[in-house]
Amino acid sequence: MAVELLETLKESITAYTGLSPTTFFTVVALGLAIYYVFSVMFGGSSDHHVQPRSSSFEESEPLPPPVQLGEVTEEELKAYDGNDPKKPLLMAIKGQIYDVSQSRMFYGPGGPYALFAGKDASRALAKMSFDEKDLTGDISGLGMFEMDALRDWEYKFMSKYAKVGTIKTPEPAAPEPEPAESSAAQPTDTAVAADHHNKVTEDAPSENVSTVTSEANKEE
Repeated sequence: MAVELLETLKESITAYTGLSPTTFFTVVALGLAIYYVFSVMFGGSSDHHVQPRSSSFEESEPLPPPVQLGEVTEEELKAYDGNDPKKPLLMAIKGQIYDVSQSRMFYGPGGPYALFAGKDASRALAKMSFDEKDLTGDISGLGMFEMDALRDWEYKFMSKYAKVGTIKTPEPAAPEPEPAESSAAQPTDTAVAADHHNKVTEDAPSENVSTVTSEANKEE
């Protein structure tokens, strides 16, 4: 059956094209090869030119220059965690605030370190911790290796990102005034003077008596 179909196909090719089956298949194969070459040359060239234009378009939007904030509180720093696209992406280490907008893929929303954005994450970076309790600038009680890790992070930020401000340290509470001592505990000048006067008055009669006695003895 298959042989009969093949023979019928050969006869049809010869009848309609005037070519032998071998010549016909050679011409078809050559045409396909030419089509493939031209599609690769012109189609690939077109794709090659379109892709760079797309990349250059993405790179044509540079980041705005860093804006200096000065001193801000930790609460004010939370507004720069990357959720507002109109604001820079900021992060602090040891009270120093850096603009990390160029690394939004790491510190922006959805990034692996997005939890650190908008905060002073010194303790978390030193311990490489993602616990909420470690998202603070308090580095008291850290060990030697943790402090070394924190210094490495600090040097990295200083060399890569622009410093734009500092975190305002809370003012120390005023000391409470000491309670005033009771007036009864320490006698006033008036009380001292009155006491002295009373002593003098009490001593006066005894002196007069001695004088009278002395004079009476002289008369005898």
